[in-house]
Amino acid sequence: MPPSPADAEPLRVVAAVIADGSRVLACRRAPGKDAAGRWEFPGGKVEAGETPEEALEREIREELGVPIRVGALLDRTTTVVGTRAIDLACYAAALTGAVPESSTDHDLLRWVEPGDLDTLDWADADRPVVRVLGER
Repeated sequence: MPPSPADAEPLRVVAAVIADGSRVLACRRAPGKDAAGRWEFPGGKVEAGETPEEALEREIREELGVPIRVGALLDRTTTVVGTRAIDLACYAAALTGAVPESSTDHDLLRWVEPGDLDTLDWADADRPVVRVLGER
């Protein structure tokens, strides 16, 4: 019997919940990407030798072209998506420079009030933090 996704080492991923006043940045996955058309908080994989915070700063610079300051851990949940377990750690983050206008991985960026987050079609791994933010 093949191993289940829960038996494999989860993929370590980080995401930034970037706030601008009361709103947070939501990003829609571009066509041709995994989970295309679904919304997520920006971020990516933690590489060997990186702390989650270092990985998040690097990923946001690469994806959105802007620097951030990583804050508190908001949620960390492992979600099985297809045949892979994803260990997603979501951190509060603040822009330290310009507001992002485009993304290498997303076709749409939108600033959303926390109460409206559940109106978007979120990627499965991001749903737990969306619930956390909606409860605030």
